[in-house]
Amino acid sequence: MRKIYLDHNASTPIAPEVATVMGDAMEGAFGNPSSGHWAGAPARQIVETARGQVAELLGCDREEVVFTSGGSEANNFAIKGLFFKGKRSQPHFITTSVEHPAIMAPLRFLERLGATVTFLPVDGTGRINPDDLRRAITSDTILISVMHANNEVGTIQPIEDCSAIAREHGIPIHTDAAQSVGKIPTRVDELGVDLLTIAGHKLYAPKGVGALYIRAGTFLEPLIHGAEHEGGRRAGTESALLCAALGQACTLARDLSPMHEVKTLRDRFLAALKERFGESVRLNGHTEHRLPNTLNVSFVGRVGAEILAAAPEIAASTGSACHSGRIELSPVLEAMGVAPEIGMGAIRLSLGRNTTGDEVDAAILRLTSAVTPTAQ
Repeated sequence: MRKIYLDHNASTPIAPEVATVMGDAMEGAFGNPSSGHWAGAPARQIVETARGQVAELLGCDREEVVFTSGGSEANNFAIKGLFFKGKRSQPHFITTSVEHPAIMAPLRFLERLGATVTFLPVDGTGRINPDDLRRAITSDTILISVMHANNEVGTIQPIEDCSAIAREHGIPIHTDAAQSVGKIPTRVDELGVDLLTIAGHKLYAPKGVGALYIRAGTFLEPLIHGAEHEGGRRAGTESALLCAALGQACTLARDLSPMHEVKTLRDRFLAALKERFGESVRLNGHTEHRLPNTLNVSFVGRVGAEILAAAPEIAASTGSACHSGRIELSPVLEAMGVAPEIGMGAIRLSLGRNTTGDEVDAAILRLTSAVTPTAQ
């Protein structure tokens, strides 16, 4: 049974080039990067080289990059760091209704501590209206957080427009770019953001490492207190191994040309499904403002989990969950207003840089067989 991996939005394999630099780091960088002696110097050099590689990808200064344990920590750092650094009695946050749980959960937590949160609605494609953002701003707003691209449907938000509005009001803006880095351009000055999140395992690096870009002049209360690591912004001895991995992954991500082929394969995938199933297959997400690797489709009247269960060799994700025999839509599809009979059949097929045409063709045949078991 040929295994086909189409869940790159959940986690990517480690790139060979990344594995190589990890091996090198394991051999010669065992010292503490903060130590002043000969054993710590190689580790410090690796960490700072990696910081420069991340900065080069984002188009920022290396001092604006803070290494974290992953995207969730980076998101929490951005949100809670501004909350605890601020002086307003009832700080106000603005975000969208389709954010990742790593944004939603810390904001819900801060609501219990006195914060207020506005969740901007999205249209049927998953995009917000910047005018809604403008209307939501108050004198107590301390942060706007709008994801760059959605992890489920791939819809890309109008970040540049949101950043312009934030600048007009002197409010810092954060974007969770975990899904977009390495797929579309993420230069911070072009996006206009003050804070940006990276997650290593979405970027062909291992799990357990990420970064938060913090624009110079933006001050956050540390999320993790301790010694003065990462310029006093994040306590904890840096892992030269993991920093090297993220740095190399960011160097690879600077070349976006492979995504052109990925987009071609994704579009071929959708065209083939449309040819086989016609209007029984619906695209979820924006037709144009969408990540080049992401294909979220609904098989109308079917259950996505049941389809994937009938094609176990395909690794993919569904847009609904079954609890006690009842189908529940994902919060993203629900926020987009997707009807239950359509959303329950949602499957996310996310391609990667190494996905081949043969794999896509095999997946099309296998899904066809799973949806219509009598098909030959």
